[in-house]
Amino acid sequence: MFDPLISSLPAFASFFLTAVALLVAFLCLYVLVTPYSEVALIRAGNEAAAVSLGGAVIGFALPIAVSVAVTHNLYLMIGWGVVAGVVQLITFTAARIALPRINHSIPEGRLASGIFLASLSIGTGILNAGCII
Repeated sequence: MFDPLISSLPAFASFFLTAVALLVAFLCLYVLVTPYSEVALIRAGNEAAAVSLGGAVIGFALPIAVSVAVTHNLYLMIGWGVVAGVVQLITFTAARIALPRINHSIPEGRLASGIFLASLSIGTGILNAGCII
């Protein structure tokens, strides 16, 4: 009864651990690109930073999940992970250009800016995921 589950555990573990590694790598890069320290802001209770970073995580994770479901190929998942990371960084950069005050609004705890940035990240992630073939 559990044979199919047990036999698929190695594949699950490889996809899951690779996805977690991609997420950690993306988070490290994203935090380096932003002009403020999300981690410090979140530790200080800044809701705008938490919402913004959470949106970036969701926007990155969606294409990873879809790539696994569509391709069942570890190397393609890694490739789509790189694409998803680049798309998320471009999205943040475009938001900074369009709304230069967002660099100050997030550290100031303006939740509207955090929600807007999270929405952009999630929306872009959904579009990115939907384009995976």
